[in-house]
Amino acid sequence: MTGFSGDPVLPGFRPDPSVCRVGADYYLVTSSFEWFPGLPVFHSRDLVNWRRIGSALDRASQLDLDGCEPSRGLFAPTIRHHDGVFHLVCTLMDGPGHFVVTATDPAGPWSQPQWLDGEGFDPSLFFDDGPDDCDGDGDGDGDGDGRAWFTAARVVDEGAGRTEIWMREYLPRERRLTGPEYVLWSGSHPGARWSEAPHLYKIDGAYLLLTAEGGTDVDHSVVAARAGRVTGPYEGAPDNPVLPPAEGPVTCTGHADLVQTPYGDWLAVLLGVRPGSALGRETFLSRITWDDGWPRFSPVVHTGPRRPLQDGFATLCADWSTLRTPRVPFWTTGDGLRLRLRPERLGERTTPSLLARPQEQPDCDVSTELHFTPAAPEEQAGLAVVLDDDTHLLFLRTTDGLCVRRRSDVLACAPVLPGPLRLGVRIRGFSHTFAHAAPGGTWQDLTTVEATFLVPLFTSIQLGLYATSNGRPSANRAHFTWFGITYPSRRDAGAGEPAARAL
Repeated sequence: MTGFSGDPVLPGFRPDPSVCRVGADYYLVTSSFEWFPGLPVFHSRDLVNWRRIGSALDRASQLDLDGCEPSRGLFAPTIRHHDGVFHLVCTLMDGPGHFVVTATDPAGPWSQPQWLDGEGFDPSLFFDDGPDDCDGDGDGDGDGDGRAWFTAARVVDEGAGRTEIWMREYLPRERRLTGPEYVLWSGSHPGARWSEAPHLYKIDGAYLLLTAEGGTDVDHSVVAARAGRVTGPYEGAPDNPVLPPAEGPVTCTGHADLVQTPYGDWLAVLLGVRPGSALGRETFLSRITWDDGWPRFSPVVHTGPRRPLQDGFATLCADWSTLRTPRVPFWTTGDGLRLRLRPERLGERTTPSLLARPQEQPDCDVSTELHFTPAAPEEQAGLAVVLDDDTHLLFLRTTDGLCVRRRSDVLACAPVLPGPLRLGVRIRGFSHTFAHAAPGGTWQDLTTVEATFLVPLFTSIQLGLYATSNGRPSANRAHFTWFGITYPSRRDAGAGEPAARAL
């Protein structure tokens, strides 16, 4: 299989998915890197339609992202359920490393992190309850020995991309590692690069190790190995990779996690990329069949979600994020969204007054209504299209009117009258057209930016609302009465107007 098609089940910034089932319910987590709250948690009954129910790390006391570099922070979580408790492991890069948090309700609250020993990234857990635990309740009714195991990848030779998968026993009640370390795998062939994302399963009495290989780009693939004992030795599938690098229309597929339905079927969640957009790594679904005990991947074809949004900010819903950990709230809701102007700004390794949410489709219209009067030249507020601190576009109201900026570069300006103002961005792939209007007035295009520089690495585009006083103290606030996202029909994907408020 050289191609992978289908729409994502979780579009936009949803990389490195991991899934588990409890009865008829599925729970999924993804990476969040430098964005807060960390590790979004989703629920589904069919593996296709997902609803966000919270985040595993939603308190400042759980997660210190101060000074976190772009595309660092929280890497590749794994979620598992055992004996009535959810266990979630992850790695805080450039921080203390691996940790585990637990909860009896996946919507939270989750515990404070317990830090774990060991090097590397992409941690996972395996509870050896045996193949007969088919109801997914983790009650240990299988024929395994009941022990739990922690696996992760670590770098052996950075320049050559050489890694290895290692394992130690995990004590669930004490939330710590114990005993000797085992090296399970170092790739499907001597020149293998970036063997990572390990997940262990026990299927038909054998231990199956699933890993990613090739790096999370166009050479990304899924590799399988099998052993009679959990500690190995592991023998690779004769035709590895079991999911080869994809040639499109979805590319970069890999980082897969298997789950069994209540009816005995197997599926996998995995990441993939839709080329030609800045959406980065999204979550896709694959149906698994078995060939002599080895998994075979087939895409689940479905109509992907297009969820128009009209947010009046009665509260702040779970999909909004901040860059790094906010130490004090800089926003209020209930009467629209009010952002406090603070000295912090995008382009610094701080937490600016920015609230953002993932862009979910390559073509969309984004708009807001802004009530804001700058009191000084440094005071600015408006819309933000953000890949990271260093790569973003800003559409701001200033003392001089409106301006479109890329970092310190001013790309376009226009005078506007005092009073409320609508701001919009019409996004068609990498083309971004910025437009403005008085409330109830006609949209006027200001400029179009071919933003081919918005190329994701680990994160992807977020659409948000932003306010700053650019290094000076301020008591001013920017009032956004609503925020909207709509989608053009496919025949209108090359035209259209920014989204207006739904009536």
